[in-house]
Amino acid sequence: MKVIIVEDETPAAEKLERLLKQYDPDIQICGRFDTVEKTVRWLENIENTADLIFLDIQLADGISFEIFRRTQVYSPVIFTTAYNEYAIDAFKVNSIDYLLKPISYEDLYRSMTKLESLRESLPTVKHRIQFEELSQALSQLQKNYKTRFMVKVGEHIRSVTTNNISLFYAEGRTVFMLTNQGKRFIIDYKLEELEPLLDPERFFRVSRSFIVNINAVADVIMYSNSRLKVRMDQEFEKEIIVSREKVPQFKTWFDGQERDNM
Repeated sequence: MKVIIVEDETPAAEKLERLLKQYDPDIQICGRFDTVEKTVRWLENIENTADLIFLDIQLADGISFEIFRRTQVYSPVIFTTAYNEYAIDAFKVNSIDYLLKPISYEDLYRSMTKLESLRESLPTVKHRIQFEELSQALSQLQKNYKTRFMVKVGEHIRSVTTNNISLFYAEGRTVFMLTNQGKRFIIDYKLEELEPLLDPERFFRVSRSFIVNINAVADVIMYSNSRLKVRMDQEFEKEIIVSREKVPQFKTWFDGQERDNM
């Protein structure tokens, strides 16, 4: 079976690939994509084929429903989502399966066996998805996490998207934002104010001084007194240490599982 995974969280994509290989070592992962744009380009290439698509709802450049608006999708789709089950009834109407995050092997197994049992009856023409119904159901639950921050650069004002932010950190009463390009900006928020504004799947407050983005974490190292040290994917002069009381929650977050808001 040829499978593509569309997921903008690297740990979640890697975990899904491991579970698929556990289910069937012969499964071939044809591609992993994190944006609508990359997925559409792959699907529009007539040389590319997939027997199954795992599709996250929220991608780095937008909502994955846009893929279906821009190109034909002939393969069966299993959505992966962090939204509550009762909001996903719209998917069932369209005979499309879904996996609720965090994904377990048991969930994947049930979904894959269900797909196999339905394979003979799956339509050979493209799926017709009721976008309005899906969007309405999801919008009722979607939290309005902050997607961009305004920063001052001299006499200019610019907007920085959260996708482009590696971490937030405090020095005394001043809070800085560090972008993926290594640029630093002072922002008019305290870390306590930032925490509820940020998507908890992407951002985690590891200590009193740091909030990190999962996509910018390059390595996590065992540290003294049962603590952890986080190394970012760019040079950063400060040590980022996960406080001892937050280590269990950090491990859960880093493994792609749900956690309670703190």
